[in-house]
Amino acid sequence: MRPLRVEYCGEWYTVEADRTFTIGRESDLTIDDNPYLHRTFLTLSSEFGLWWLSNVGQLLSATVSDATGSVQAWVAPGAKLPLVFQAVHVMFSAGATTYDFTIHAEEDFYNTSLTAAPADGGTTILPVTLTTSQRQLVVALAEHVLSQPSAGRATVPSSAEAAARLGWSMTTFNRKLDNVCEKLDKIGVDGLRGGRGKLAVNRRARLVEYAVATRLVSTDDLVLLDGAGADGGPSTSA
Repeated sequence: MRPLRVEYCGEWYTVEADRTFTIGRESDLTIDDNPYLHRTFLTLSSEFGLWWLSNVGQLLSATVSDATGSVQAWVAPGAKLPLVFQAVHVMFSAGATTYDFTIHAEEDFYNTSLTAAPADGGTTILPVTLTTSQRQLVVALAEHVLSQPSAGRATVPSSAEAAARLGWSMTTFNRKLDNVCEKLDKIGVDGLRGGRGKLAVNRRARLVEYAVATRLVSTDDLVLLDGAGADGGPSTSA
């Protein structure tokens, strides 16, 4: 097994196959001293000729995607995932902070490509379409993550902070957040709702993880915040 390389906050770590590499608050890769983060949250290990990412924590989950964002998985506590792509992006949230790092392998078992091309010549990889104001909402929540120059840490704003950034009332913001979460929940995105329709407490962080990991929003969308208008921006649709 050839070693892996992990990039976090501009620093590189080498992961050898003869030992388990730990990631968390007090680990081989020390993410942060955030008390909401497990001392050891994730591990990288080799088994059966593959590299595996394991969630050994009890509360937090991680969002994992390939380099294109077209393949995405949610790794819950106790789960493990084989790393079959040459580059893997990992995102997770602890408290109000979202973290991300990238795992690089020398070889990959599978390649992904973007193949769904609509009539206008663009490329479509997601089964969901957002209105302008819905996209503004997601970008406002993901702004700090999208603005950072490299993988690392960023805060997810509160609903009140994001609403103020957009110039919306809290009523408008919460209605649109409900609509976005419901739309993604219907296509099978985990973590945006609790049991029996109860909205998850950490849905803002989960929404940011999913949106960034799958390229639902990107740095190109940050310009949408400059055009945000009062109480709903340029689009008043849900």
